[in-house]
Amino acid sequence: MRGKSLLGLEYTDVSQMKEILQTASRMKEIINQEVKKVPSLKGKAVINLFFENSTRTRTSFELAGKYLGADVVNISASSSSVAKGESLRDTLLTLQSMKVDAIVMRHSAEGSAHYADGLLRNAAVINAGDGAHEHPTQGLLDIFTIQEHKKSIEGRKVAILGDIRHSRVARSNIWGLTKLGAEVHLGGPRTLIPKEIADMGVVIHDTVEGAIKNADVLNVLRIQLERQKKGLFPTPREYARIFGLNAARLKLAKDDALILHPGPMNRGLEISPEVAYGSQSAIEEQVTSGVAIRMAVLFLILSGKGEM
Repeated sequence: MRGKSLLGLEYTDVSQMKEILQTASRMKEIINQEVKKVPSLKGKAVINLFFENSTRTRTSFELAGKYLGADVVNISASSSSVAKGESLRDTLLTLQSMKVDAIVMRHSAEGSAHYADGLLRNAAVINAGDGAHEHPTQGLLDIFTIQEHKKSIEGRKVAILGDIRHSRVARSNIWGLTKLGAEVHLGGPRTLIPKEIADMGVVIHDTVEGAIKNADVLNVLRIQLERQKKGLFPTPREYARIFGLNAARLKLAKDDALILHPGPMNRGLEISPEVAYGSQSAIEEQVTSGVAIRMAVLFLILSGKGEM
């Protein structure tokens, strides 16, 4: 985070993360009310600008803005002037000229959120995922869900399993969790764990079993089949057998280990249905946490009541 925008947890200090998490607790109370609307951001305009497909993130940002009273507009690349050849620069400047207060942006290029933040002078930028770089609100909602269940982050062993190479979720989780004092362990095919990620203060295991052992939390990442190149992992069937989280592997973790997944799930590939829908799973709760976190971020940035 830099100034008016939320670009990534790499740039967000501990006090700012804690403020977002505390605010999200209050926002969750609003979500649970019969009437889920407050006028906190009345008169504010938010654009959801998505150059990649999304269900959870875009919908939760839309609901977050509307629950807080803001006017929210969704724009997808396929239905915008981008389809006619308009550049990202011109799209962003056009939206700024409409006097919007915040642009929530997802883009396939790493660094696109930083580019937008450097270009715009009068609109906040919230990174909803830039390539394989970061997805800060997903990292925050995962941390929020852990905190709701485990009460504290410091000292917890969190295992992140699967496709680390292509995962912006993994990077945001690593930055946020390590800053808050968690031990982060990675497990999966070595072809899907880039060597440089060791510099982020994580423990890399040769087997998923090593990462899972005695873990408090297991965060299972989606195998991004659309980004895969041949040879990065065996067949889907072999991946599930060697690396997938199933009931047998879950027994290696602590008895009360929490199961997370950013979604959408490839059931039967990176995670078995019995684990995904079992009593230790908080996957559906993550969706609720996502709305609360995004409400908190929008409120703190646009109300001027947070140091963001």
